[in-house]
Amino acid sequence: MAGNHSRLYIVWLGLLLSGAGVLLAQRTPTRILVLNGKNAGPAVIQFGGHYYAELDAIAQVTNGTVAYQQDRVVLTIPNMAADGAASSGAAPQVKEGISREFATAGISAVAEMREWKDIVVTVIGFGVLVDDTWYREYHDRAEEGMKLATVAVSTASDQNALQLLQNEFSNIEQWGGNAVATRRALNATRTLAPDAIQNDPVQIKISACARFLTSMLASGVYANNPNCH
Repeated sequence: MAGNHSRLYIVWLGLLLSGAGVLLAQRTPTRILVLNGKNAGPAVIQFGGHYYAELDAIAQVTNGTVAYQQDRVVLTIPNMAADGAASSGAAPQVKEGISREFATAGISAVAEMREWKDIVVTVIGFGVLVDDTWYREYHDRAEEGMKLATVAVSTASDQNALQLLQNEFSNIEQWGGNAVATRRALNATRTLAPDAIQNDPVQIKISACARFLTSMLASGVYANNPNCH
């Protein structure tokens, strides 16, 4: 009789635990596991305030393997060293787009070049007869800005954008140098027309390039523009 009671108790306990397992599975929220951008499906559950992920799902997403042994579970993920760090054979990550560091340095360089260009327009437009000390000062500021932008290059887009910045610098240098030389060659009775430099096609092109460069660098996406050539 006691044996029958024991068997009934075991059966009853088994049914109770089975039902509890089903109920727990129904009430335990399941979440999608995304590992390194790959969707592993509903492989995460929350229990007791903690999250648990299925090892099989992790192994599948990472092309790894899981070995269930008597006293341990061994998860092996390719391209991972024993200390958990990525092995030297892993492919390096390639940065895309314009880096934030270069964008900051590039926008600053464009601002320096714009000031350089504007001072030439102002001095020549007013017909002031001065030495070229002011011109050299603004030139050197812009040149320093270009050096900082060059050091900040870290992506292919940075390098392409730097080429446009260098084109802008060269265009201002050539245009500004010619304008100053022309103004120096004039005497008091010969002056430039007041609007001559404002309507200069080269000056207009330089200004358009500066606006484009500022917008392009701020967007973080490299693009080309004929005004910067």
